[in-house]
Amino acid sequence: MQPVIPILTIDGPSGSGKGTIARAVADRLGWHLLDSGALYRAVGYAAGMAGLDLSDAEAVTRCAQSVKIRFRDPGDGGETRVIVNGHDATDELRTETAGAAASAIAAIPSVRQALVDLQLSFRKPPGLVADGRDMGTVIFPEARYKVFLTASAAERAKRRHKQLKDKGLDVTLASLLHEIEARDARDASRAVAPLKPAADAVTVETTGMPIEEVVAKVLSLLRA
Repeated sequence: MQPVIPILTIDGPSGSGKGTIARAVADRLGWHLLDSGALYRAVGYAAGMAGLDLSDAEAVTRCAQSVKIRFRDPGDGGETRVIVNGHDATDELRTETAGAAASAIAAIPSVRQALVDLQLSFRKPPGLVADGRDMGTVIFPEARYKVFLTASAAERAKRRHKQLKDKGLDVTLASLLHEIEARDARDASRAVAPLKPAADAVTVETTGMPIEEVVAKVLSLLRA
């Protein structure tokens, strides 16, 4: 009998802190990490590098089926690098442009299907923390542990603004708030895998909550 590999899914809208929390929890548990958003950003990046029109569903799907994506641990405690078709695209994938491209192509059913098997392959012992928008509802519906992180749009815009300013990027809070609200509407209304909490997920409101407090809350749910 195959041993059961535990899975914790952490879903939520853009800027809810799920990436930061997922990495911290995976580190504490010693589990593998799946950043599903990076996969969609990587496909969007590869499509852009190939000069594809993101509204061309067939071309983008072929790109999703053929793109080579791998995650490389720098080994020094630094940020995991994302290699797309042999190119280190980590920095490019964190831009707002990449996020918008990811959201656009994620609405294409055939693109989502092309990435399902890749996401499932991350399930390895001793366990997996999967971060995304449909981890608990579509990719790992059987997961025993499910969390849905949320925060106000204003709070998420402030967090993103600080991240980008710290990187030296010139952005306005108003434009980020507009982009986040538009993305929320797009993600929640798409026909395939719309953004919503799984029926058995625990929702954690993170507005005004320090990172360590959120991590402790998620870990306490696992212990419970």
